[in-house]
Parts: sequence; C-alpha cells; structure tokens
Amino acid sequence: MTRAGGVGARTVALTLLALVAFASNSLLTRLALGTRQLDAASFTALRLASGALMLTAIVLVQSRSWGALRGAAIAGPLALFVYAAPFSFAYLRIGAAVGALVLFGVVQLTMIGYGIARGERPTPIMWLGLALAGGGLLVLTVPAVSRPDPLGVLLMVAAGIAWAVYTLVGRGTSDPLAANARSFLWSTPLALLLVALARAPVHATARGIVLALVSGAVTSGIGYAIWYRALPRLTVTQAAVAQLSVPVIAAAGAVLTLGESLTPRLVLSGVAVLSGVGLVLSARSRKG
Repeated sequence: MTRAGGVGARTVALTLLALVAFASNSLLTRLALGTRQLDAASFTALRLASGALMLTAIVLVQSRSWGALRGAAIAGPLALFVYAAPFSFAYLRIGAAVGALVLFGVVQLTMIGYGIARGERPTPIMWLGLALAGGGLLVLTVPAVSRPDPLGVLLMVAAGIAWAVYTLVGRGTSDPLAANARSFLWSTPLALLLVALARAPVHATARGIVLALVSGAVTSGIGYAIWYRALPRLTVTQAAVAQLSVPVIAAAGAVLTLGESLTPRLVLSGVAVLSGVGLVLSARSRKG
C-alpha cells in the first residue's frame, strides 16, 4: 500500500522488525559488556567490522557492482565511529534501559536543535515538548542513590550527538544503504586503531564475540537493510513517531532478559522524554 493509502501490513511488519533490531543493540551490548564478556574496544571493532561485511554483501547482491561502495567522504565514517565507541564504553557503566533512553533523547533533541539553528520557528507546543524532553533527561542526572553512573550517561550523550550528526550527514543521499556500508567499512580501521591504543588489555570470551558479531551483522547490518526497505512507504512523521518505541522496547527487553529494574526515576524520565518528543513531532506535523 502506498503512502497516500496508508501503511500496509508488510510495511508495519518491516518497521517493527527494524525497531526491535535497533533496540536489541542496547541489549546485546550491555549483555556483553555489563558481564565483561568482551572489552569495549574489541566489541566496537567487531560490531563495525561485521556490520561492514553484512552491509557490503547486501549492497553487492542488490547492485551486482562495487561502484555503489565507492566514495571518499570522511564525515559519515568519523561520526559513526564517534557514536559506536562511546556507545560501547557507556554500557560498561549503565543499564540498557537508561542507555537507550538517553541515546534516543539526545539524538532527537540534537536534530530538533539543528532544525532551530537552521531557521525553524518552534511553536509554543514545540517549546513545551523540548522543555519536557530536556527536563526528562536532566531528571536522570539529579544526585540521588538511584542516579545512573554520571560518566556512563555522559558517554551516551556523546554517542547520541554523534548519531544525530551521522543521520544529518546521510540525509539526501540517493542510496542510504550503500552510504551506511561505506561508513561501516571506513570506520572499522578507526575501531581497530582504538583496540591497539586502548590501555585496557583485550579480554574476550566466545559468548562476547558472538554477541558483538550479532550486534554488527544482524541488529545493525540487517536491521538497517530492513529499515530502508520500509522507510520509502512511511511519511517523515510516521518514521519519527515509530522510533519513539525504541527505548520502550529496549526497557522491556532489559527487564525481561537482563533482570534490570525500572526505577521510579527512570520511568518518570522516560515518560517525560517520550511525551516531549511526541509533542514536538505532533506539532511539526500539524505545522507542516
């Protein structure tokens, strides 16, 4: 079914699969690093390398040519690496539910802030949504016994800003899947350099390696391929609103699979962030 006629069942199914894959990245990373199955630098390198191999294979199958993978732009690979490394190191210190919420909130606020800097004029409802979402993130940092590790949160904030930059850099590309494949390919050497320069010794178990490979090849590589298959059939607002579910899915998965608890602070913060972003997206849609 086309956009004009609504979203078809196949598009809904593809979208849900992609969103679950994106949420699973937080669960897989925390599962590997929270239990010290693998060091963070090695996890980053394996995730990017396996993602590069999977995305390259998909692009080659689709295009039957290496031409789609040509390109020398450095902004995409650099932004991807600056996202992936802090993302991994953050999950040494914070839970998957907290990490997914902070990542999502910072990505959305950064992209909305970019729009304002480019001349977008927010309505009062949009300002209210921004204040609510920003306040929700601040709730996590207020000193208290249940406060998440500050350094872990700061690392995830850096990852969120970098992911927003990566998304903005990739806007307008004619072949987003190929652009992602190139970024994964060229960010892998940076991750290998991180492993070489890391002060902590390399520590790896078979389980940790498998989790990193699944995070790269399946929930990143195949996840992006599924997302880009669904995206043309979604409006911008539908795609943005759908992503509101990612931290919710991650939180549910963290409780069910990792045994994490949802503290009142996290629930309050999550409701504020998701409600605030939802208000902004809704106001944007009406304004558009």
